[in-house]
Amino acid sequence: MSHIKRYFLLAILVMAACVLKFHHFGRDYESIDTFRGAQLNREDWNPLIAQSVNEKRLTISIDNKEYSNQDTGIFMDDNLNLMVPVDILSEGLNCSTHLYPKEELLIEKRDNRASFGLDNTMISVNDQVFEITSPMKKMKGTYYVSIGAASESIGYHYEWDVEQNKAVAIDTSDSTSIFPSSYDLRQRGRIGRVRNQGNTGTCWAFAALSALESSLLPEEEETFSPDHMSLGNSFATREEEGGEYTMGMAYLLSWQGPVLEEDDPFDGVLTEGLSAVKHVQEIQMIEGKDYEKIKEAVFKYGGVQTSLYSTLLNSADSSASYNPNEKAYCYIGTEKPNHEVVIIGWDDNFSKDNFPVNVEGDGAFICQNSWGKEFGEQGTFYVSYYDTNIGSHNVVYTKVEETDNYDHIYQSDLCGWVGQMGYNKDSVYGANVYTAEKEEELSSVGFYATGKDSIYTLYMVRDFQDTSSFEKKVKIAEGTLSNAGYYTIPVKQGIKLSPGEKFAVVLSIQTPNSIHPMAIEYVADESTRNVDISDGQGYISATGRVWDSVEEMSSCNLCLKAYTKDWKE
Repeated sequence: MSHIKRYFLLAILVMAACVLKFHHFGRDYESIDTFRGAQLNREDWNPLIAQSVNEKRLTISIDNKEYSNQDTGIFMDDNLNLMVPVDILSEGLNCSTHLYPKEELLIEKRDNRASFGLDNTMISVNDQVFEITSPMKKMKGTYYVSIGAASESIGYHYEWDVEQNKAVAIDTSDSTSIFPSSYDLRQRGRIGRVRNQGNTGTCWAFAALSALESSLLPEEEETFSPDHMSLGNSFATREEEGGEYTMGMAYLLSWQGPVLEEDDPFDGVLTEGLSAVKHVQEIQMIEGKDYEKIKEAVFKYGGVQTSLYSTLLNSADSSASYNPNEKAYCYIGTEKPNHEVVIIGWDDNFSKDNFPVNVEGDGAFICQNSWGKEFGEQGTFYVSYYDTNIGSHNVVYTKVEETDNYDHIYQSDLCGWVGQMGYNKDSVYGANVYTAEKEEELSSVGFYATGKDSIYTLYMVRDFQDTSSFEKKVKIAEGTLSNAGYYTIPVKQGIKLSPGEKFAVVLSIQTPNSIHPMAIEYVADESTRNVDISDGQGYISATGRVWDSVEEMSSCNLCLKAYTKDWKE
C-alpha cells in the first residue's frame, strides 16, 4: 500500500471514530463518501478499512465474555460488518440458534426472534423486515453472521469502538429468563417422528433416541433404531423387561450406536455388524425439578428425556390422572417413575382446570410419547408442572459429532455409570491405563461428572510402568462443569503416542456435597451381570500419592475414556 493511501486510510479511520460509535443493526462504520472535498468510492475504501481492522487484535465482548480473532474466526467483512462463526452465538448471546435446511438462521431469545438468510440483504426481526448488506456468509463450510445485526435483533445494545478495535454487546433486559412463557419445538421443526413402542418395555430407548434426534434438528433429520439400542447394548436385559436412561447413555457413549432405523427396523431382532452413524460426546443431566434449566435445555438444544409415573398402559387406556379431551396428564402420589418421555416445550398459561386432579397452578410441559399418533395430540400431551415425577431426572444430548471425529476410543466401561466410589469426601483421583494400538495422538479424555459444579483437572502419564509412574503426570486440561453428565474434554495439544506404548489418563475431580464422586462400572444386579472387569487397568487415590487397583480392591472399572487420532506429521 502506498504512503498516500495509508495516510488517507488513517484519516478516514480517525474520521469514522469521531463520527460514530454505534449504528443500527451492526454497521461498524458509517459510510464515508467524501474526504476534504474528494469523492471516495466505498468499494475501494471499505476493504482497506476492513484490512486495517483485521490486521490488529480484534475483540468482541458479549456480556463480559470476550472473543478475539486470535482464538475464533471473527473478522470484519468488506461491508464493514463484524462477522462471527454461528456456532459461538448460542453460548455468547445465551440464546437459541439453529440453521434450517434452506440456509436460514433462526435466533431466538425471550420474545425476540430474528431470521437471517445466506447472502441476503434482508433480515426479519419479530416479523418486521430490515435491510442490511450480507448479514450472513458461508466460507469454507463455516457460517458467519454479523454480530451487530444478531445481537441488536434480540434486544442487545451494540457498540463498535474504533480506537480499541473492539465491539461490545450488552443484554439490557431486566429479565433473568432467556426464553418466552410458551415454546413448542413442533412449531420449529425440531422434533423427530412419533413412533409406537407397542407392548415392549422400550420407552427408555424411544425417549433417548427421540431426544437425540431432536438435538440434531433442524440441521439434520435422522431416525435412529430403538431396536438396536435395546438389543445391542452391553446389558443383560430383554426388551420386555424395560430399562432406564443410564443404559441408553452407556450404549451411546461407548459408540455402540446409534444406528439408523432403516438398517435395524423395530422387529425385536438385532441386526448384527452395524456401526454407529454418530458419536455422542456430551450428555448433560439436569438436576431434578429445575424447570428453568429444563426449559433452557429445550430452548437451546432440543428435546429433554425425562420420566413420569404413568397410570396409563397404552393409547387406548383410561386413567383418573388423564383428561383425553385436553390431552392433559397429572399424577400426584408416591409411586416412582415407570415411563420415559421427551419434553419438547412448555406453556406457563396452560390452565390448571384442564387436569382431572386438583393442582396448585397453571402450567405444563409438552411431552412427546412413544405410543403412536393415536395417543394425545398426534402423539404428544401436556403434563402439569405439579406432576409428582415430571422433571425428576432429565437428560439432554448437547454434543453429537460425526464418526470421523476420532480414530480410536479407549474404554473399559461398556455399561457406563452403574455406581460411584470415593473416600467419603467430595474429591478423588482416578486413572485408567491403556496401550496405544499404533502411532497416535491423545486428543481428548471423557468422564462423568456425578454432580453439578464439579471441578476437574486432567493429567496424562507417558510410558506407564507401575503406580510410581503417576509421579510424572502432566496436566493437560482443567475446568468446571455446571451440570452432572458425561463430558469429552480436548487436551491442550495433541500428545504423540508410540505403537504399544502404555499411557495413563488421570482425572482429579471435586464434586460438592458428594462422598463418592467417581463413576464406576461393576456387577450391581442381574442387568449388569455381563460386566467384564478384566478389560481394564484402573487406579484410584484419595490425594494422588498412594494408588490402589480398582479391579483388585473393588471389582470395578472406572468410567474414564481416552480418544485418539492417528498421528500425522
